[in-house]
Amino acid sequence: MTVIDGNAIAGQLIEELRSEVSAMPENARPCIHLVRVGEDPASVSYVKKKQETAAKIGMTGIVTVLPEATTQAELFAFIDALNADSSVHGILVQAPLPKHMNERDTFNRISPLKDVDGLNAASVGKLVQDDESGFASCTPSGIVELLRRTGVRTAGKHVVVLGRSLLVGKPAALLMLQKGPFADATVTVCHSRTKDLPSKTAQADILIAAIGRARFVSADMVKPGAVVIDVGINRIADASRKSGQRLVGDVDYDAVAPLCEAITPVPGGVGPMTVAMLMKNTLKAFKMRGC
Repeated sequence: MTVIDGNAIAGQLIEELRSEVSAMPENARPCIHLVRVGEDPASVSYVKKKQETAAKIGMTGIVTVLPEATTQAELFAFIDALNADSSVHGILVQAPLPKHMNERDTFNRISPLKDVDGLNAASVGKLVQDDESGFASCTPSGIVELLRRTGVRTAGKHVVVLGRSLLVGKPAALLMLQKGPFADATVTVCHSRTKDLPSKTAQADILIAAIGRARFVSADMVKPGAVVIDVGINRIADASRKSGQRLVGDVDYDAVAPLCEAITPVPGGVGPMTVAMLMKNTLKAFKMRGC
């Protein structure tokens, strides 16, 4: 059984990006603008990590924090200003947003040319059409990169995606359906309303778990010899930790790992790839602008 080390693979990608960016003039490098609304603790941590990674690569990472009480119209006006700013190549509005805001409308407000998070309707449409001028959502594209760099080919394999979110499930299925050695899969998408779910997931050569429920995938749901990609990030109580909690995935790792050909851990699996792919998309946006 192979444990797929997302930290190491993300580190390789970040070093490749750093090497490329370092060869550029310091006054002409990619810039990503990160927007956070409110003080959600997880969002604070995620945005900080993204800014730190941009700095490590040599990109400019700007963070704007808007008050929780910011109106939708005020957020739209700020996004419009970033869309018009030629010095900004990528824009990311960190989810979740406050409950009075509409996330879909917010993502669609971002210019498709700067939608490095890959959540704009135009970006999703280009993914459906296999148009590489768009941006694929960072977590699913990170999964493809993990598989590619560990030599796990998907061509002809049965990939089961557990989850149907815009962020992971749907784009992951679309990426697996594309043509190529790390696509060309037969894809089944399962979700909370799927009947006899264990029988479906147990058919998977490659199982992508993104359902958002701690340790949901049990040993009886996995075929021996499968590759399991655990996208879940769930906090559970743990009295042995100083914080009183710890992170676990959507897969019952201890029970499932012995069955697998390969598996991603949580933390240290898919998570680091999401940030690395965001930076790769930002460099792509910079190049597309002819900078």
